[in-house]
Amino acid sequence: MRFGILGETQMWGDDGTPVPLGGPARRALLTLLLIRPGEAVPADRLAEGAGPDGAPSAHALQSQVSRLRTALAGAAVIERTGAGYRLLADTDDVDAGRFERLAAEGRVALREGDAERAVTALRAALQLWRGPALADLADVEQGGAPAVRLEELRLTALEHRIEAELLLGEHRALVPELRELVGRHPLRERVAALLIRALFADGGHAEALLVYEQVRRHLAEELGTDPSAELSALHRELLAAHAVPVPAAPPAPLTAFVGRSGEVADVTGLLRVARLVTLTGPGGVGKTRLAAEITAAADDEVCFVELGPLRDPRVLPQTLLGALGLRERGLHAGDAGGQGALDRLTAALSGRTLLLVLDNCEHLVEEAAVLAARLLTTSPGLRVLATSREPLGVIGEHLHTVRPLDDAAAAELFTDRARAVRRAFVPDPEAVRRVCAALDNLPLAIELAAARLRTLSLGELADRLHDRLGVAARGSRAADIRHRTLRSVVAWSWDLLDVREQQAARRFSVFAAGATTDTACQVCGTDEDTLAALADKSLLERSAGRYRMLSTIRAYAAERLDEAGEESGTNASHTRAVLEILRRTEPLLRDRHQLLWMEALSAEQAELLAAVRRAVGAGEWRTALELLGAASTYLWIRGAADTFAVQADAVLDTLGDDVPDGLGEEYALCVLLAASGPNGRQAWRRHRKTAERALTAAWSGTDPGRWPAGLLPWMMHQASDGDARAAHALVSAQRDRPDPWTRAAAHYVAAYGPLGDGDLTAAEQGFRTAAAGFRALGERWGAALVLDGLAGLAGERGAHAEAAALIDDALGLAEELGALEDCADLLVNRGDLRAAADPEAAGCDYARAAEYACRAGSERALAAARRGLADIALLDGDTATARELYTRALERLDPHWVKGVGNRVRTLAGLAGIALADGDPAGARALYREAARSAVLPGHELPESLRLLGLPDAMAEAVSKH
Repeated sequence: MRFGILGETQMWGDDGTPVPLGGPARRALLTLLLIRPGEAVPADRLAEGAGPDGAPSAHALQSQVSRLRTALAGAAVIERTGAGYRLLADTDDVDAGRFERLAAEGRVALREGDAERAVTALRAALQLWRGPALADLADVEQGGAPAVRLEELRLTALEHRIEAELLLGEHRALVPELRELVGRHPLRERVAALLIRALFADGGHAEALLVYEQVRRHLAEELGTDPSAELSALHRELLAAHAVPVPAAPPAPLTAFVGRSGEVADVTGLLRVARLVTLTGPGGVGKTRLAAEITAAADDEVCFVELGPLRDPRVLPQTLLGALGLRERGLHAGDAGGQGALDRLTAALSGRTLLLVLDNCEHLVEEAAVLAARLLTTSPGLRVLATSREPLGVIGEHLHTVRPLDDAAAAELFTDRARAVRRAFVPDPEAVRRVCAALDNLPLAIELAAARLRTLSLGELADRLHDRLGVAARGSRAADIRHRTLRSVVAWSWDLLDVREQQAARRFSVFAAGATTDTACQVCGTDEDTLAALADKSLLERSAGRYRMLSTIRAYAAERLDEAGEESGTNASHTRAVLEILRRTEPLLRDRHQLLWMEALSAEQAELLAAVRRAVGAGEWRTALELLGAASTYLWIRGAADTFAVQADAVLDTLGDDVPDGLGEEYALCVLLAASGPNGRQAWRRHRKTAERALTAAWSGTDPGRWPAGLLPWMMHQASDGDARAAHALVSAQRDRPDPWTRAAAHYVAAYGPLGDGDLTAAEQGFRTAAAGFRALGERWGAALVLDGLAGLAGERGAHAEAAALIDDALGLAEELGALEDCADLLVNRGDLRAAADPEAAGCDYARAAEYACRAGSERALAAARRGLADIALLDGDTATARELYTRALERLDPHWVKGVGNRVRTLAGLAGIALADGDPAGARALYREAARSAVLPGHELPESLRLLGLPDAMAEAVSKH
């Protein structure tokens, strides 16, 4: 006899037949006896637990026991012992006992690192559960504590099973189950930690951080506690993943790689002797997948750039910068007309050993060719692997034609994909050969066809493809024929979709790069089940929580969208979805969720660019302004304004100084974005006054503007232009706004007033108020800027240790934001503080700053680091090295950028000192005079300017003398 109490209490005979137990009182009595089989249970406890209307008499209890003995029919014994009863049965005869034994075995196996054994034991344990523990004692006090104990063991075993499955790499399949568990147990930290790890392993870093924030908030609100040390450590691990920019990895393959291992070796060998290799071939032949496998085998660092979503070749350099994990500019967003994206990209790659993959170049083949040629010329350690339907046509290019699979590999691929949808699939070699031949052995076509075996037999599939494609009458294997074959297979797969699936698929074609489930459902007017069905049929792919559509299928779907007359409406829906995302997340970019939502919006950047480009192309200027305004906070903090400068410039070219009603603030932000581009200075000069009036109108009334983050770059641009008074007054006036970020930013800007007047105490108080505000929010951009200012003040009053500590704090925040250029700037500042007392430590700071500058591709940050290294060389008496470093620094320091003025003055003063040492006083005087002219800041005399620039006393005195 076997017994079950993990659900309703049941008995089964040896043959598995259920044994009738009778009414609830008898089932409750048996349950109490089975909680600990073989142990005596007091009669009064049995009576209280089994009595439906209170404790029955001793005679009634004896009667129930007698009837239960009859039901057991001698297969198990209930005996009287002392003042109670016990049921003689082995622990393994009761499902709860077997569960505890198997759960313990799984826990031990997991602890020993044997994940497969752990999963087997824990799955077997959990399969024993049929419902709530001790369900027949649900309303009985005696069952409460044992049931709670069993349910806790069940949840723990479930956690152990999931942990073991995570070790086996099953993270993607576990996410839905873990989401449901977190919903049921929002305060259970281990479940949350498992979900965070699963999301992180699947590439969903932003989602993982959001789960942590939700759990942290629940713990604080419900229990008044902080996350455990384990969960906090996991959070730090997630944040550390954002600290250093990481080049984009190739798309994670969801299926096995079949039939091209020889080609991987061939192309890998070719890349050892050729610096540019292009994989050519028709769509669907497997170029991208082959490139991904080649990169997986590469020894060097790899950056994989998907060019398919890109439609504007002018932002190709910015796209590559983003793929490399690099910003287009630093945290100080006011640089108008600085180093261009192409120059920054060239500088970032010049000293790097890297394999750069340019995937899907055919629609940008000329621009991709020019860029690849330039980068290869200037970067000796760079190799480029391109995929394209046609060659790039660059001197030195080596071509590798990717051909359809051979018959054996095609059959293997078909069988592999068929078993993914039908596990028991047994291939008929001849039928498989017929299918693959009809598909010209094209991998994408094979995958589309194999996905149909969920509903068709192999024979039906072969017959339908033969009829549809007419393979017997064709015979040719030319590339254009293969293209028609693939198109026909896509059309055939499309025709097999139901009406809802076709609608969702054609509408999905408006996405440039992909979408989350929620956004796809919103834009396509569909549901999750339909999207999952399209993924099952290989019309969509899902990775890292996002759906995407291959370019070949997207092109076909876009044609169907146009035919259905839905293009305009779906585009509008896409634009609305992008705007909703931007508006919803903008406030979260200015608090502790900043890193989380920066990453989330980075995934949406291609969609934003597509929406803006579409609005500009259609002359929908209000929509374009709304998108740019809503995106501006993200673009400033991410340092990605350059990418949108071209589109912003196009808006201004049409609007001129005609500001649309109600969009004055968005107009001003558009001017700021345009000022970030290659024609930035002209755009700024043409539209600055109109933008100033519009922004002032938006922020001078009772109601504040919509996008407060724009106030900081507005102030920075005005300061760079030498006329910051109006901007300073506008921003400072916002110190009493209810929004805490706006108040902090206003205090930061307002502090520059007393700073310029020489009132360092008032300036420091303003900075500290701003720093407290930003830190209370957990916001990094503003905090890093303010800490930099506080460090400068501390250094000026001689508190060098305090200044260095403040710089360390700012450096940590800049690293989290991936602002390598600002990290270099901060390290130079720290080196300047240490140079007099500890030249060796200062030299280390300057050298590290140079490394950051090189990685960021920032010429002026590198120039500042060289200036610092020259200072150390001069202190060591190595005038030759100092002169060379000063000269190289002077070539790259931007005289128009306020942050570069101090470095320029120090460089000129250093060269003047060398001239004096060489016995050239006339040359020294000329250099000191140039330094003095460079040092004068707008609105300030020379002595005050030298103080504001933080020059050492001896150097300031030498410059002043001349």
